Amino acid sequence: MILSAAGRRIDGEGSGSPSFPLSNVPMVRRRVKALLESHGVTCLVSSAACGADLIALSEARALGLRLQIVLPYGRAEFRRSSVTDRPGDWGPLYDEILDGVEASGGLLVLDEPESDEAYRRVNHAILDSALRLQRSLGQPGSAVRIWEGSPKPGCDLTGEFGDNARNLGMPVFEILTR
Repeated sequence: MILSAAGRRIDGEGSGSPSFPLSNVPMVRRRVKALLESHGVTCLVSSAACGADLIALSEARALGLRLQIVLPYGRAEFRRSSVTDRPGDWGPLYDEILDGVEASGGLLVLDEPESDEAYRRVNHAILDSALRLQRSLGQPGSAVRIWEGSPKPGCDLTGEFGDNARNLGMPVFEILTR
């Protein structure tokens, strides 16, 4: 199965409404691994932000799965804005995973300016890439939304990701971060 993934980043310092506390990383890691193993996932398509994305990529890599990563803009800028700006030592894991994926030809960089719309385009590109892989490999596909279980007020790109996957006919799994 081809799995597309999106989810919450680790909560920032002093986050008023926690959605993914750093202390919950081990629990989420176990849940992601269980999903990957129990559903016969062969390829994971995701972005690479701290939290849900890097956890999913790390667990998939440990299982020897094929990885594809979509970034809205260049590696260094994304690392600064979406990886190392939150608690936890995510930078080395990001670098290691990106090096391997880039070497295998599995990195897609959209060259978007930093904005909510750039991340929305990443979510669409993740789903489009997963659909192409499903067709080319003749495998079914699903999506996983890794979050606290409910949309945030206003713009919630993780919520939209699950809705978009369902609209494309993909089953959507949920992994809770709390």
